[in-house]
Amino acid sequence: MTGSSVAEDGSPLSARPGLALVALAIGGFTIGTTEFAAMGILTDVGGAFGVPDSTAGQTISAYALGVVVGAPLLTVLAARMPRKALLVALMALYSVGNLASSFAPTFALLVAGRFFTGLSHGVFFGVGAVVGTAVVGYARRGHAVSMMMAGLTIANVVGVPLSAWVGQSMGWQWAFRLVGLLGVVTVVGVLLFVPRVAAAPGASPRSEIGALRNPPLWWGMLAGAVGFGGMFAAYSYVKPIIVKYVGADPAAVPYALAVFGVGMTIGALAGGRLADGNLRRTTRIGFVATAAALVVFGLSMGSLAGVMIGLFAVGLASQMLGIALQTTLMDLSPQAPSLGASLCHSALNLGNANGAFLGGLVLASGLDDHLRYPALAWTGVVLTIVGFGVIVLVQRGMRPPAIPPEYQKRPQRISSEATP
Repeated sequence: MTGSSVAEDGSPLSARPGLALVALAIGGFTIGTTEFAAMGILTDVGGAFGVPDSTAGQTISAYALGVVVGAPLLTVLAARMPRKALLVALMALYSVGNLASSFAPTFALLVAGRFFTGLSHGVFFGVGAVVGTAVVGYARRGHAVSMMMAGLTIANVVGVPLSAWVGQSMGWQWAFRLVGLLGVVTVVGVLLFVPRVAAAPGASPRSEIGALRNPPLWWGMLAGAVGFGGMFAAYSYVKPIIVKYVGADPAAVPYALAVFGVGMTIGALAGGRLADGNLRRTTRIGFVATAAALVVFGLSMGSLAGVMIGLFAVGLASQMLGIALQTTLMDLSPQAPSLGASLCHSALNLGNANGAFLGGLVLASGLDDHLRYPALAWTGVVLTIVGFGVIVLVQRGMRPPAIPPEYQKRPQRISSEATP
């Protein structure tokens, strides 16, 4: 084998594309559990270190900023690294970061550990999206992205509620230790099932950096960073909403997180199918649906049942939007699709950071409880509408995407060698 993703005549080299996607989805499950676990143990972390919920939210922002920094930086530095070896290294670092966070003796070190953990997030999803696209073919790139992201959404049905229960029952540290172990499982899955794929022909740090000289790519990132922050402005503080505003038992939190995850899973599957049909329309629908879902969340926040309904709607709409945004950024970076996909996660996690930060300002504003908790949703609506306006401007200037060279030879299947 020469390292290319297909044989010289374009014929398939592996009969196991499904197992490759499953292994990537396990990685998505691990990352999704880590990213959203902090929401379910926010008050536990705050209580352990003696800080208010608005300050404890820094653990969410720090992780998100790690993604923002790590996605472009590591993608550029690892431009020539074989894709499978890179995925293994990234998930190993991810496990180390989670385990280090669980042993943090101070709040500052916990925040630092969360930042370090987030560095691998965007690159893993970006590289995984490109490998998945090679498996199923360029025309079904939305499906490839959605299948990998399905691991993240399923994490919100199973992994995040489980980590919240573990954190409440055994201490917040065990929530991060659980995810550290999941990272080890992911490494094994990648080694066994993910095909061996070389970096794109001609890839180098210089070529990756050159792909950044693309204004529409930056505007697309801005749309994601602002618009997706709307969801996080509200969802980051779901536990305080349920426990302190609604007055429900903390035991209800894992169930609420699972409802959100069910909505995300449906949104991911629908988003992949819709994006392959009409990406431009799906992206716009995702923004509008997310804004509408946040309105529902804000209006129904007065009861536990209302919170559940709102969370389901927000999860469904926001994940459909996330799939469409990642596919859009891959199209906006045809010569460096790994970078484009990685930058999507930088953008979405910049939205995570600014949403959590703005939500924290709302909670610390001194407003009465009956105003400030619903105000989290209204803040999210404003951010989503602004993001929608930006993406409309970006789409007006978009041309039909050029198919990257590595996807032009019927690359449905790729080598299944077990070594990285």
